Formats: sequence, structure tokens, C-alpha cells
Amino acid sequence: MSDQENPPTDRQAAAPLRPMPEEWRRALAVVAHPDDLEYGCSAAVAGWTDAGREVVYVLATRGEAGIDGLAPAVCGPLREREQQASAAVVGVGEVEFLDHRDGVVEYGTGLRRDIAAAIRRHRPELVITLNHRDTWGGTAWNTPDHVAVGRATLDAAADAGNRWIFPELAERGLEPWDGVRWVAVAGSSRPTHAVDARPGLERAVRSLLEHRTYIEALTDEEPEAYCRSFLTGGARSAAERFGGVPAVTFELFPR
Repeated sequence: MSDQENPPTDRQAAAPLRPMPEEWRRALAVVAHPDDLEYGCSAAVAGWTDAGREVVYVLATRGEAGIDGLAPAVCGPLREREQQASAAVVGVGEVEFLDHRDGVVEYGTGLRRDIAAAIRRHRPELVITLNHRDTWGGTAWNTPDHVAVGRATLDAAADAGNRWIFPELAERGLEPWDGVRWVAVAGSSRPTHAVDARPGLERAVRSLLEHRTYIEALTDEEPEAYCRSFLTGGARSAAERFGGVPAVTFELFPR
């Protein structure tokens, strides 16, 4: 059911946000495109890696259809390099690309299998993805890639632990992993939990700024001012539900 058909109640929208669980050591972040995590939750990632936790990024595409003035064959490798540099700023050393086609990612068993394989490979306790609902806050239409990857990630967290779903993965040496304890959705209009953004916010700005080619194609605003305004504004807007603390918000699905 879409968020338009089942919007959050006033009570849900005003409820205090709880701190994210801390009893985990490894997280896997699965999103559609380069820059999705930088717009979504990299300030939280910076804080987690500072604390010694391991975070790995998995991207369904290389973002090759994301810049109108660049052909996909040129754009894809460029955005891959920008993503790797961006991840390094917040302490993420491993970035994988699943090589689905940007703009036409399809929800289905193929996508679920690829994400389940990544979960089995990295064995996280926490899986992170981006808003999987039809809209952003009921006002802006979400992209099909975000919806497909978000929904597939929620499903793949369970698929990864079931040896009878995608048995071919075990044949490839990827044994079932039933250790995912939570899936956290960044950018949700129904957040339940949050992370203090302050320790990682400056690095989050620098991380988003690594996507300079994309940002310069997206806006005429000076890139650093644009990145800072977007990220600090989002963190401040969450503060009223998190004890006045600027925050990165998540909708948390326990498993």
C-alpha cells in the first residue's frame, strides 16, 4: 500500500524519535544510485565508522543515466569514481556495484537475488536502504529505482536467511545469513529512530560534495553552499522530535 493510501497519523508524525540500536558491528547499505546515501544518511555513517563499526555500500547502478549532458559510457565510470571518493570521506572503504541499468531498475527476483547475495557475502546485523514508498513526504513523486531497490532490500533481508530461496547462492559458496536484525530506511516520511548528526555532519557535507559533477549539473547554486544547506536543513528539521538534537532519521523495521 502506498504512503498516499495510508498516510502517517498526526500522532505518528509528532512522536519522539528513539535512538538507533547500537548493539551491532557490521552494516550493509543498499541503494539505487551514487549520491543516494550522501543525500540520505552519511552523517550517521561517519559517526558509526568513528565508533569502529564496519559499513559497506552496495549500489544497484552506477548512475550512468543521471546527467543529461554526459553519455552513459562516460557518466557511469565518472560517477563510480565520485562515489568511491565520497564513501571514503565517511570511513567506508568498500563499495560494490550490482550493474543494474540506471533508470530502469525492476523489482523482482533478479534484484532480490543480487541483494540477498550481498547480504550473505557481508553478513550484516543492520541493513540500510532509502525510501521505498511512492512519494517523498506525500508531495514529491519518488523514482522507480528507489522504490524497487528499497522494497527489494526489505525482502532480501529475509531471503538471505532462507536456504530454499535462491539455493543457487549456496552453490556459489554464499551460505544463508539469518543475522540481519534490523532494516533501516533513510528518507522515510514515517521515521521512528534517529542518530545524532553533529559528529558526522561536516564530513557528510564533504562527502556529498564529492559528487561535484552531478551537483553542478543539478543546480546553479555554489556546490558547497548547496550541500551544506541541504544537509544541515534536514538535520535541523529532525531536531524537534529528537530532544533538540540535529539528527539523521530512519524508519526501523526489526526482524
